[in-house]
Amino acid sequence: MRISLLPLFILALPLLEIAGFVVVGRQVGALATVGLVLASSIAGALLLRYQGLGVMTRVRAELDAGRDPSRQLAHGAMIVLAAILLIVPGFITDILGILLLLPPVRDLAWRRLKGRIVMATSLGTGGFRARQRDKTIDLDDSDYSRDDEHGPDHNSPWRRLKDE
Repeated sequence: MRISLLPLFILALPLLEIAGFVVVGRQVGALATVGLVLASSIAGALLLRYQGLGVMTRVRAELDAGRDPSRQLAHGAMIVLAAILLIVPGFITDILGILLLLPPVRDLAWRRLKGRIVMATSLGTGGFRARQRDKTIDLDDSDYSRDDEHGPDHNSPWRRLKDE
């Protein structure tokens, strides 16, 4: 039986972050610790704002070239996760966020995850194909019947809305 350590890590993370605050606070002081936390949160917010546009540009370029954009999408998702980790107060989440900003770390994560991720697309030579919406289903009165024994319910709230 395979046991995942992720739930245990998520439960232990707040305690580890508090310990990190204590250790850093002893070394640099309380005010500098608060300043570092605020600076990393601001950096994460700015990163989230500016990198999002860059990711969308790279995905669009992949689509226009007729290539699979899944790698760029995964890198974009990891950059967004890195920004969120930077916004969350704490030094351990900041370290994880900074690591995710490094392209070799993202490539390693993508190589490990791409076998588990399935992208269902209809990618052609011109990019994604739009669904055809011009198919109309035309029913005659004999094709559709209502199986009510008593007929329509005149007390239905839908009837009351229609009559008002």
